Amino acid sequence: MKFDPSTRHQTCRSADEALLTRQSIRAFLPREVPRETIDEILQVAARAPSGTNTQPWKVYVVAGEPRAELSRKILAAFDDPAVAATHKREYAYYPQQWTSPYVDRRRKVGWDMYGLLGIGKGDFEKTHHQHGRNYSFFDAPVGLMFTIDRILERGSWLDYGMFIQNVMIAARGRGLDTCPQAAFLDFHSIIAECVGMPANEMLVCGMSLGWADPDALINTLYTERDPVASFTTYRGI
Repeated sequence: MKFDPSTRHQTCRSADEALLTRQSIRAFLPREVPRETIDEILQVAARAPSGTNTQPWKVYVVAGEPRAELSRKILAAFDDPAVAATHKREYAYYPQQWTSPYVDRRRKVGWDMYGLLGIGKGDFEKTHHQHGRNYSFFDAPVGLMFTIDRILERGSWLDYGMFIQNVMIAARGRGLDTCPQAAFLDFHSIIAECVGMPANEMLVCGMSLGWADPDALINTLYTERDPVASFTTYRGI
């Protein structure tokens, strides 16, 4: 179900509709999201399963001036090559060596997105600007930073992914949209300082939350998914 500006802000009628209409939105309206709504989303999301009910998630929510200050500090570092080079993410989100079919999918979504924006290959200035839009939360009024205790292992990271998915689906159920963002990982030290994240926590990712801009061309980007037969093996059924 592709982006439909006429119905985007309506509540979803089913879990399937929320799942199928979830997209990574990259342009938001300045419309406020009530704290009560954020609380509802996070409370619903916390029903995610976790091994022995460990519930490994912790969330920092920024809005208003704290969100704006965080954006200013990260963008100042991002726009200064010398300073940006001093910031490194703490874990590898992507593989060190890309192979097919993963690299093909990565390239396609990049070509599709930059094609929509009219950004050509080698246009480093425009590419840099678009990537920097991550750090202004694509103008969303709410930013979320997800962290995990460093003592926890891979199983808890698996549990955490289910929690983050729940956040996105609960948001869609209320007519809101999100964009999960690994881009924030590079600037975890700035984020830690701004949100008061203790040393025992590691940043998992960030997320923009708000109301999708129905007129933004970038929001029409709809990524493809392979058919079930391509990734599923049946035995005895």
